[in-house]
Amino acid sequence: MRLLPYGDRGLLVELADTAAAVSAAAALRTDTAVAELVADVVPGARTVLLVARPGVSVDRLRTVVPDEKHLLGAGNGAFGQGLPGPEVIIPVVYDGPDLAAVAELTGLSAEEVVAAHTATSWQVAFGGFAPGFAYLVGGDPRLRVPRRDQPRTTVPAGSVGLAGEFSGVYPRASPGGWQLIGRTDAVLWDIERDPPALLAAGITVRFEASER
Repeated sequence: MRLLPYGDRGLLVELADTAAAVSAAAALRTDTAVAELVADVVPGARTVLLVARPGVSVDRLRTVVPDEKHLLGAGNGAFGQGLPGPEVIIPVVYDGPDLAAVAELTGLSAEEVVAAHTATSWQVAFGGFAPGFAYLVGGDPRLRVPRRDQPRTTVPAGSVGLAGEFSGVYPRASPGGWQLIGRTDAVLWDIERDPPALLAAGITVRFEASER
């Protein structure tokens, strides 16, 4: 673990992998000494950014971050193990254009891909790429597949995909290279909603197979 200054109000906690970042973010959000000094905790794929409150120096913030052993030991770090907290259920029609390709890549049948995607809970690790896009981790490890060799110039909003260790839902039409296995009518981003994003870091997500 490394602590790196990030401008004059930020401290970047650099970690080994996404699992460590998820665990560290959970621990830092609940650490009272840290909470008194930070305005925001922003997880990433391998990092957690701590944004200091006004008047708090980066050096002061650095002194309250637990060492790696305590930080990772305190976090839940439990991908897909029924974490306490909010849960969002997303109905999915599993008719994506890459479902057969994912089945071939994983050695599963299409039905087994769907069963694997719906059988375990996923956790929002971090957001990015587009407003409302959440990177979900902790699903069935058999579903780890590479991105498409040729990204699509347009992926419809609501497309449900897989890429590496992640699953995700495209909140709006955009280019994309994820393997698309289904689609949902769930609205991931709504500027009229408070908060606009349906999924935030730490939320548990379950996918349910739907016929329409």
